[in-house]
Amino acid sequence: MPFGPQACAREHVRMGLHPKPRDLEQVRTVDPTELSAQVIDAGEANEPTNRVTNEICEIDAGIAVVESFSHMVVFETDDGLVSFDSSGELTGEAVTESLRSWRTDPIHSLVYTHGHLDHVGGSGALLADGARRGHPTPTVIGHENLAPRLERYQMTSDWNRIINRRQFGGVSPRHGLGVDSGRSAFVPDATAWPDTTYTDSLTISPGGLDIEMHHGLGETDDHTWAWIPQHKAICTGDLVIWVFPNAGNPQKVQRFPLEWAGELRKMLALEPELLLPAHGLPIRGNARIVTVLTDMAEALEFLVRETVAMMNGGASLDEIVHTVKVAPDKLALPWLTPVYDEPEFVVRNIWRLYGGWWDANPAHLKPAPASELASEISALAGGARALAARAQELAEGGDLRLACHLIEFASQSDPDDVVVHGVRSEIYKTRRATESSLMSKGIFAAAMNESKDVIGE
Repeated sequence: MPFGPQACAREHVRMGLHPKPRDLEQVRTVDPTELSAQVIDAGEANEPTNRVTNEICEIDAGIAVVESFSHMVVFETDDGLVSFDSSGELTGEAVTESLRSWRTDPIHSLVYTHGHLDHVGGSGALLADGARRGHPTPTVIGHENLAPRLERYQMTSDWNRIINRRQFGGVSPRHGLGVDSGRSAFVPDATAWPDTTYTDSLTISPGGLDIEMHHGLGETDDHTWAWIPQHKAICTGDLVIWVFPNAGNPQKVQRFPLEWAGELRKMLALEPELLLPAHGLPIRGNARIVTVLTDMAEALEFLVRETVAMMNGGASLDEIVHTVKVAPDKLALPWLTPVYDEPEFVVRNIWRLYGGWWDANPAHLKPAPASELASEISALAGGARALAARAQELAEGGDLRLACHLIEFASQSDPDDVVVHGVRSEIYKTRRATESSLMSKGIFAAAMNESKDVIGE
């Protein structure tokens, strides 16, 4: 296969998580490193930066990336291929097929950057392909916290399926994100669990290619990033995702923003020339890598610094959430755009990490049942429909945050009122349309659909 842009040709992109352009069926820049150079140099994106094609591109001699959800990053060695991640269950076969269009060598090692299912769920397809070819079973490597993560997913299987349906419910199934195939178990049965684990660091040298793996807290507690010195390359996993760092997901377990920033700074100290993320575009050139990693680290450090300062000053969570903001010009950068997670949620996760779950409002320590509070508020307001009418007025005036509070009181106090739910459906439809992050859109879309079910739409 030729090296360079010719090895990356494709007809279209199935999905881009970056909001520009809206028409995601057209790709003008085929080579992802060429596109990342254009975007970073200009500070703006005119085409998708987070592409799901399930097609392979040779980035450098012996290094290839299959752009998917998540990517598969592959290194060629004299002892076989080393793959970082396997994509998700729904994309695993397509990703494996693309890999085999590039190289048919055995997989020597499969390295998991972490245990999210869009990174490990495609392993069944990858290993099945190797078995059909008569290849030996690869070594599967992950941090020591990865297997406990998968065990927790098994324990909370139904809950995690509920979360993902809500979080990704607004994404068309044709995009093939590999999140939930409709199976009964959250963790696919064919998933390959790690047979080699480590605590702080691990170095392997298949075919003489040194791969130095490092554990770092960030999006997860089981995260691995790797330094490949011969190529001056870093495989970052989800520590770089070409959107605002996913450090605040409201439906998932604790994330670690300050430690995340620290790992980015460790990467910078290595002076890399090639950055290979698990989502988004590969980056070539140290100056560009410095720009992106520094912006990400500074944004996370700022949120931690300002949140903790207000905590030390005795502020409540409510005060902090509505005070600590990342500058709009930073959020406009294509590698910091809040189209998946957003800073407001990161602030809440910082509070949870350092301050616990109580928000400093005494009434919230041992609250009344939400339905009883809603009934009292509704009675004071003159009934659920009066509350709904006021919520509608607020929404029409642009105050969607307050409108949502009131419509929740109205619907909880009279959960079968179709008029109330009609208003609720419209409010959350409007709210969803005004939000930028997938997290917010998914939750508000779920609320809209709940009310549609009540009114029979």
